[in-house]
Parts: sequence; C-alpha cells; structure tokens
Amino acid sequence: MKQVLSQEEIDSLLKALNSGEITPENVTTAEEEKNKIKPYDFRRPFKLSKDHINSLYMIFENFSKIAGNTISNLVRNNVEIKVVAVEQISFDEFTRSVPNPTFMTVFRSKPLNGNLLIEISPQACYQIIELMCGGTEIKEAVVLKKKENFTDIELSILEELAAVVLNAFDLAWEDVVEIESDLETLETNPQIIQIASPNEPVVLISFTFELMENKNFMNICIPYISLDSVIDKLSFKNWFESDEGITEDNRELVEKRIMGVPIELGVELGKTFITIRDFLNLEEGDCVRLDSRIDGPLMMLVEGKPHFLVRAGKINNNLAVEVLQYIEEDVLE
Repeated sequence: MKQVLSQEEIDSLLKALNSGEITPENVTTAEEEKNKIKPYDFRRPFKLSKDHINSLYMIFENFSKIAGNTISNLVRNNVEIKVVAVEQISFDEFTRSVPNPTFMTVFRSKPLNGNLLIEISPQACYQIIELMCGGTEIKEAVVLKKKENFTDIELSILEELAAVVLNAFDLAWEDVVEIESDLETLETNPQIIQIASPNEPVVLISFTFELMENKNFMNICIPYISLDSVIDKLSFKNWFESDEGITEDNRELVEKRIMGVPIELGVELGKTFITIRDFLNLEEGDCVRLDSRIDGPLMMLVEGKPHFLVRAGKINNNLAVEVLQYIEEDVLE
C-alpha cells in the first residue's frame, strides 16, 4: 500500500512546488530512488551496523598506536602502524587475498568466542627478523626476497613478535571489555587455516605497516561469531552511558587505591648560581653559599612542586623535617 500523506505534508509539498524549490521531476526521482530495490548478497550478509564498525575502528586505532610503540621497542627502530579499513567479507575472500607463505598468528581471546587471526606480510617479517638478529640496515634484496617458507629459527624469532602484538590487542580492548589472549599456533599457509567456514562472514581490519621507509600490510581477521558475545558493548551508547551515582563501596575502593599510591617528597635547602668552572673544581669539604638562612624555613616539594614550609631536625639520629605551614603554589614569588 502506498504511503498516505497528511494534510500538513501535502501543504508543504504544494508550497515548495509553487515557490520553485522543487519540480515534479525531482519529486518523481526522489520517490523512485526511495522505492528502488537494492541487491543483497546472501553469501556476504552484513551483520554489523555502522555504529559497530565505527566502534571497531576506534578500538583498532588504539591498537595501532600501542602495537607500533611496542614493536618499535622490539626492533629498536620506528614502526608506524595505521588503520586502513574495517570491512565485512567472507572468510574465503580473506584467505584468497593473502600471500603464501605469510606469517599468521592464530589465537583465542576470552571472552570472545572461537579463534582469531593476525596476518603480517612476509616482507615486514623479514625486516623484523633481520633487525632482531642485529642487522642495522635492510637492503632491498632482503625486503623483496621470496622463500618457500619460514625456517623454524625464523618462526621462533617471530613468536616474540606475536606475543607483543597479542598484548597490544588485549590493551586496545580494555575500555570495552577485559580480554585475555593466548597463542594457539603460528601458521604460514593461509589455505590450511580453518578458524571459520568459507562462507562465514568475518570482520577484516587492514593496517599499513611502515618500517624504515618500507610500507607493508597487516590484517586482523575476526569471525562474526567471535564478536557475538560482546556485540552489545560495541555501541557508542553503552560506551558513554553514565552511572546513576557513585556507591559508598566504590568510593571506599577508590580511596583505598589512592592511599596506596607512592609519591615523591623532597626538601630544598636553598638555591645558588655558580660558574661551570667553579662547579668542576668542587671538592670534598668545599662550602657553597645558598640563598636561604640557617634559621629560616625550608621548602618541601611534593612531586617536584612546593607545598609546605618545614624546619629541619632529627628523630632518633635520623634526619627529619617538621611541617610548619601549607602553602599554595600560586602565592609563591
């Protein structure tokens, strides 16, 4: 049945036609576009909404920063990782799109269901192996070399890379859900991976992986069934939903944790200015004149900022200070 317009909608439409804002042709085109049948591929069902995709994009933007920093520390060179796309495809499309051999980490992340997969291009892996084995330069021949497979020694080296990436994966999800990832296996042939059936929809997150001016790719493949248990938490509404209030138990827990945080205290005896020559010539027994009086109060610093005036003394042959006055930082000259 066709849509029935209200009298207000009819009046608005006639007014727009009379003023020339729209023409009868535009009305017909818009109506046809609205009622146009859109094709749907049942082999690639889109189960995630745009809201879910945007949430995943934010999570893996965080992952790219964490992974880039930790891999940089591992290879002692700057690694830049950026999210390129978050899309839904079939698992068969993914396996046919990656090279053979390649480096794939199959892992489980509780409470996510099933197995997940991280794939790093072999060229990037050759660079990392070279740097972790003491190399300082990556020659073009090393980056572009083609081998039938990784050796056992190379896979042992890359296992450390896999551990670093999985740790970054866990940290990236902290704001959504606490997960714990465990390595299942390392594979090099995408055709033998069976974390999902060929037609099952998966979420593919693609990254650029740049190391020493060489740009490669990295992919994370997550079957839809793995996200099924946390799909509700991927909504922005749940992310920013505020609690009705802070309970007394929460307040006590926060206070308890704050009380155990260590802070640095220091006492400033005074200040002075000397030349570099005088500083280099200082010896044991030399006296340095400060800008404070012997009988005057000293400054106590909390985390490097002045907060108290104190007086020096001793307790049981230990150096100590007595707090005289609390001061505000902004009233100091």
